[in-house]
Amino acid sequence: MEHLAIMKKSWGLTRKILGGQKKIESRWYLSKRKPWDGIKIGETIYFKDSGDPVSLRAEVAKVLQFEIQGLNDATKIVKEYGKQICLINRNPRTWGKLPKYCILIFLKNPASVKPFKINKNGFGMMAAWISVKNISEIKLM
Repeated sequence: MEHLAIMKKSWGLTRKILGGQKKIESRWYLSKRKPWDGIKIGETIYFKDSGDPVSLRAEVAKVLQFEIQGLNDATKIVKEYGKQICLINRNPRTWGKLPKYCILIFLKNPASVKPFKINKNGFGMMAAWISVKNISEIKLM
């Protein structure tokens, strides 16, 4: 499988992945959603900032999944991994609704790719994670 992660442009996370500061991509959810149980070591993630073309890729080095039982669980994850995630807000007490699930995807070999646009038809306009057998399935020529 190959994956596409769509990032909030204002956070500047794609630059941090490419620069090596962001070593872990995290997804925090209220319910189990992609890529929960759907991403493996060795697979490729392509990244794009919202509104921009896909600009980089990285390989999956490791995946951790957590079911968050309460504030202590979220705080523990943030304390251990927050810096490598490049979390903007590292205080779970101020997050509002506490997520129930967290997926940490450790990245390796980040590299720029020739920018390309994608077709999100069928995945929903708000989809922030897309998994396909091959990125060419959604790549616009």
